[in-house]
Amino acid sequence: MARTTLELRKRRHARIRRRLSGTAERPRVAVSRTNKHISAQIIDDVAGRTLASASSVEADLKKSSGGNVAGAKAVAELLATRAKEAHITAVVFDRGGFDYHGRVAAFADTLRAAGLEF
Repeated sequence: MARTTLELRKRRHARIRRRLSGTAERPRVAVSRTNKHISAQIIDDVAGRTLASASSVEADLKKSSGGNVAGAKAVAELLATRAKEAHITAVVFDRGGFDYHGRVAAFADTLRAAGLEF
């Protein structure tokens, strides 16, 4: 039985999430991407709260595309500044079942360069 790409990604994400959980000390950075956009949230899973978020559909980032590596880096820089404002220095990276390649890898590298530890 052939499975769709979405079904396979959801299975990978569920497998990852069994081991990953964000706490107040080390919240989870959840990345989501589509063909045109990329977004991410910093989540405390224990409290069930989103501590910071950034997306390529925001007014600040509308001029840069979220469908390329440069757009992913711009969103990561914005998320890193919001994380610093919220006094977050260490996180757990949740790639959301997406391959750690291209935009997702560029996003993670930019977060690390901005000072977030994971």
